[in-house]
Amino acid sequence: MPQLNPNPWFLILVFSWLVFLTVIPTKVLNHTSPNEPVPMNIEEHKTDSWNWPW
Repeated sequence: MPQLNPNPWFLILVFSWLVFLTVIPTKVLNHTSPNEPVPMNIEEHKTDSWNWPW
């Protein structure tokens, strides 16, 4: 049964994890979004008290 032979599969596992841990994070971290977040204006909304007609 070839799946019980760990020689090629272990190397494939190690190389794939090396790719996942080195190449992919650098590509993801270099990505910049076109819409940078902008802080919103902090304004106090003026609220009036309710005047009930009764």
